Amino acid sequence: MIERPRRLRTTAAMRKLVRETRPRPAQLVLPVFVGESPAEIGAMPGVRRHTVEQIGGVARSAAEAGLGGIMLFGVPDDADKDSRGTQAWAPDGIEQRAITACREAVGDDLVIMSDVCLDEFTSHGHCGFLAEDGRVINDETCDAYAQQAVAQARAGTHVVAPSGMMDGQIRVIRAGLDAAGFEDVGILAYSAKYASAFYGPFREAVGSSLQGDRRTYQQDPANRREGLREALLDLSEGADMVMVKPASHYLDVLADVAAVSKVPVAAYQVSGEYAMIEAAAEHGWIDRRAAIQESITSIVRSGADVVLTYWALEVAEWLD
Repeated sequence: MIERPRRLRTTAAMRKLVRETRPRPAQLVLPVFVGESPAEIGAMPGVRRHTVEQIGGVARSAAEAGLGGIMLFGVPDDADKDSRGTQAWAPDGIEQRAITACREAVGDDLVIMSDVCLDEFTSHGHCGFLAEDGRVINDETCDAYAQQAVAQARAGTHVVAPSGMMDGQIRVIRAGLDAAGFEDVGILAYSAKYASAFYGPFREAVGSSLQGDRRTYQQDPANRREGLREALLDLSEGADMVMVKPASHYLDVLADVAAVSKVPVAAYQVSGEYAMIEAAAEHGWIDRRAAIQESITSIVRSGADVVLTYWALEVAEWLD
């Protein structure tokens, strides 16, 4: 035999030398939850909700670990929710206070990202305003997103991340930021976001009030081409980065988007992906560290430049 591929697998050093995919701490983003009071997330062992007073320390830890960024999700108390989610753009809203605390803690040493959506702030749990028939109103919701993005920019965010899957949201947000003088604030678009069963633990983390489901605006898991279409639309509207969510079960969509995107591509390793590996490892059914590393490597291998993962701090330590 002339060709023996196994020659390049003979030792750990050899495998390391020829490894094609090499995740780096700088391409990892840590999603974090910030509320008025701390709380453990039962469905996500090792993940907790932080307070505004605590979040600066988390941001410093992320910067010291060499992470690329932190993604903030504000979690208001139920008493602060209303049908329109007005706390989403209030100057003293939980997310705006969390952004400011992070910016004061790390300045520009870490990319501070903030979720733009109304679901955590509405009493009905949907990502936008509701019509009388229960339908989510698209265009008026986009205007609210722009208002929320401007409030976050004033609080100090580097990147806003619209996750509501409203048509035209990137164009409206970009116009709103620019009109308010925030031309340098970037937009990470949740472009291909699917109506996934793997969001369950996240809803516990944010105390979701969801009534019904989000299948009229999030994508059908059966559709591959639609993910690329959504990403291309967001690019045409001015997105600085695009995202596929969830990651592991949508690697085909991720590869499609990465093949055509001229901007960085992100993928979100969501709460259900985290919970499955943690649960299997707790039962001794899989090697926890090996499974985590393999899962993130597969996401990067499929084309992700940026990976949002709840294991970011731990993985960064392993990579280092």
